[in-house]
Amino acid sequence: MYKLQKIMLFPACALLCAMTARPMLAQIPSAQTSLDGLTQKPTPVSPLTNPMLSDGAIQLIELESKFAQDVAKGGGKAFANWFADDAVTLNNGQPVVHGKLAIAAKANWDPKEYQLSWTPEGAQMGSSNDMGFTWGHYEGRSKDKNGQAVTIAGRYITIWKKMPDGEWKVVMDASANEPPAAGECCVVPKP
Repeated sequence: MYKLQKIMLFPACALLCAMTARPMLAQIPSAQTSLDGLTQKPTPVSPLTNPMLSDGAIQLIELESKFAQDVAKGGGKAFANWFADDAVTLNNGQPVVHGKLAIAAKANWDPKEYQLSWTPEGAQMGSSNDMGFTWGHYEGRSKDKNGQAVTIAGRYITIWKKMPDGEWKVVMDASANEPPAAGECCVVPKP
């Protein structure tokens, strides 16, 4: 079973700048349901958590929410449908995947067997309002061969681009494992 992860990519931040800022409220309306039937509500993004949200950031967060809702319902097939033809995915510890067709071939999970959910924690829109990014936390839930729950988690960034027809597509999706707990980064391994 393919376990997709979303990845954090720092250089993308440098590509997008000159954001406008004004307070606005954006709620991520969907709730994700895990394999064990428990419902998890995403944390709302609001002026209380980010008082500098621009209209563009809210638009990207809304896109990300629709993306997550589609994937919760449709699994890997729905995931691949959000990508541009020339998109790239960078999954932690995996080779680069180039192009929507290759991404679709890798994203072949059924949402009954594997659930990928994520919550955006921030977004920025470029000054031209045709490219931006969202970032946040993801979780992948499945069961091992013994029926035991398995959860993977990490950070992600999604880079969005407005296509010539006006539709928004994912042009890069990247993920990384959760960072180590505080104090664990510099521990010397024990023999």
